Amino acid sequence: MMNAPTILIPLATVVIAGYLSAFTVGETETAILFRLGEIKRADFEPGLHFKIPLINNVKKFDDRILSLDFEPQRFLTKEKKDVIVDLFLKWRIADVAAYYKATGGDERRAGLLVYQSTNSYLRGEFGRHTVKEVVSGERGAIMSRVTEAAKQQSGELGLDVVDVRIKQINLPTEVSSAVYNRMRAERERFARDLRSRGAEAGERIRADADRERTQILAEAYRDAQKTRGEGDAKATEVYAGAFGNDREFYAFWRSLGAYREGLKGKEDLLVLEPDSEFFRYFNAPGIADEAQSNVPDAAGAE
Repeated sequence: MMNAPTILIPLATVVIAGYLSAFTVGETETAILFRLGEIKRADFEPGLHFKIPLINNVKKFDDRILSLDFEPQRFLTKEKKDVIVDLFLKWRIADVAAYYKATGGDERRAGLLVYQSTNSYLRGEFGRHTVKEVVSGERGAIMSRVTEAAKQQSGELGLDVVDVRIKQINLPTEVSSAVYNRMRAERERFARDLRSRGAEAGERIRADADRERTQILAEAYRDAQKTRGEGDAKATEVYAGAFGNDREFYAFWRSLGAYREGLKGKEDLLVLEPDSEFFRYFNAPGIADEAQSNVPDAAGAE
């Protein structure tokens, strides 16, 4: 019978050989199989695979979309104005064999190569546009063109540039003050224009209101004068009728009204001659009695 060490040694050899011969490729990985330093295969699907120990070796790379943040860079626009651009780039490995040949599998070197090509395209695009266009108007179109150009350039490196995006665009400190002053002046001009339009509209409204007020007052005065004239005519008609019925009683009644209105206050004072017309019915009681005796006749006449 074979002893235990005799059995364990071949078994261990098989296990070690199997361990060295097998390798796995994860869902987020891509791999290259080398034979004595030469690329033999680069199309592995996720799962378990095998190789020849000591002859083959495997290198794995991240197959996910990676993000590359650029340092803020200064670009010159069409107006010869500097802007500081902060952007990032999304990329992934498209052809792992070409990627390894171009970069040696160094992710940092690959990012540097993509950065250099993207940076040159951005400088060209910014040099053909104004600050306003790169900030708002043409920003999306510029990024699309840069992404497409970077995608074509990075294809030679075995990379796929998914997207290039600008995080923010700032003006240099020395330019910001001039831009802000110009913006402030423009806003102030716009505000003055609005205020002048408002003042003009206010004057027009006030003029219309004054015209309508004058018209309303004139019409009211006209109507009031018409009504007052009609009232005065009616009163004159009544007075004339009363005077025509009994002149003496009418004079007596008007005198009583004058006495009542002229002497109703305690401090009222009249300076008149004793024989004046105002005291006619005080000085001649008989006239007053005669006028008073005609009251029924006057009432009947009415």
